[in-house]
Amino acid sequence: MSILKLGIPKGSLEKATIELFAKSGWQIKLSSRNYFPEVDDPELACSICRPQEMPRYVEQGVLDAGITGKDWILENGSDVVVVEDLIYSKVSKKPTRWVIAVPGDSEINKIEDLEGKKISTELVNYTKRFFAEKNINVDIEFSWGATEAKVVSKLADAIVEVTETESTIRAHGLKIIYELMSSNTQLIANRQAWEDPWRREKIENIAMLLQSALRADKIVGLKMNVPYEKLDAVMSILPSMNAPTVSHLYQKEWYSVETVISEHQVRDLIPSLLRVGAEGIIEYSLNKVI
Repeated sequence: MSILKLGIPKGSLEKATIELFAKSGWQIKLSSRNYFPEVDDPELACSICRPQEMPRYVEQGVLDAGITGKDWILENGSDVVVVEDLIYSKVSKKPTRWVIAVPGDSEINKIEDLEGKKISTELVNYTKRFFAEKNINVDIEFSWGATEAKVVSKLADAIVEVTETESTIRAHGLKIIYELMSSNTQLIANRQAWEDPWRREKIENIAMLLQSALRADKIVGLKMNVPYEKLDAVMSILPSMNAPTVSHLYQKEWYSVETVISEHQVRDLIPSLLRVGAEGIIEYSLNKVI
């Protein structure tokens, strides 16, 4: 039997990734002392590894596929196939950003002012390439963490750090002078694995079901009963992905109406539906939308 070797990201995305796989149809069971979790698919073998290392392992063929950030693919310069962009709605509503930040009272206001300065970051290789392309000479120092503190304590003149809301950067009294790139989560594949028909189909199936689960996370199903004389009024305000489903109730001049809509529409829509005559309204969550 062929087996696909799949990398699951350790750290901040670990829990959300396992939950996403569960919603997509795969149960992955973790053990605190085991980096090789169980999965209820005999065609899959999962490994837990840091997103920073994932692109390298996938490129080398240690893993056939894995989930990591676009930033770490660029940092490693890895030659991999990007199969699918995955925006984890319960973790991140938008891509993260890598920015250059300096103390709020610093005289450094643009990247050219960093000439001869020291920069602390975990994104060393990408940052070196960026400044080399700009012909700006800087000293890049790897940071093991608490990067914001390096510039606050004068250990560096600036930092290159990842942010989504900028709250941590502002909390340390820093100001952003440049945005290097935006990054999101991606499903990647080894190039040789991608050329193998069985592995490619397996990876594409995983990508399809992960994406369908992500789409379902943003929409809900809505079901209601509507009397015949109110049906046109209800249909006039009821949104849907294609068209609502309408079926006649047994031995009654009533209809069952069902639709799928964006979750953010529900709070305003339900009161309106009640006012025009809908009854017995039920909202339910969805696992997948394909």
